[in-house]
Amino acid sequence: MENRRHEMKNEPEIVYSRSVKAGKRIYYLDVKKARNEDLYLCITESKRKQVGEAEVPQFEKHKVFLYKEDFAHFTEGLNDVIAFVQSQLGEIEERKEWTPESEGATDETVSEDTKAEDKSLLGSILNRLKN
Repeated sequence: MENRRHEMKNEPEIVYSRSVKAGKRIYYLDVKKARNEDLYLCITESKRKQVGEAEVPQFEKHKVFLYKEDFAHFTEGLNDVIAFVQSQLGEIEERKEWTPESEGATDETVSEDTKAEDKSLLGSILNRLKN
């Protein structure tokens, strides 16, 4: 896989990457290779910041590193809190797609295939890394 975000030589190699667009945020799920050849997951949240009338958009980024020995506990915890929220709120309406061009306009809904794919994405990546 071509790594377009891996430009610095000191950065760990990205061996698998997937981005998930969610509203005004983009989540990057990058599987990286450590110096000792272990794989780990780096989750980056990138949120577009509104800075006056600046022509060049600015982004605020936050990273979480998830190591293989924590995958099972993380997955269990994530599934638990998602189940709790769903039990409290019932059916949760999926977020509609957002693009800079559509801000303030009515967005088209995300396809059912995309919804199903995004719901299972993190679990799928974690399962691949466990094996």
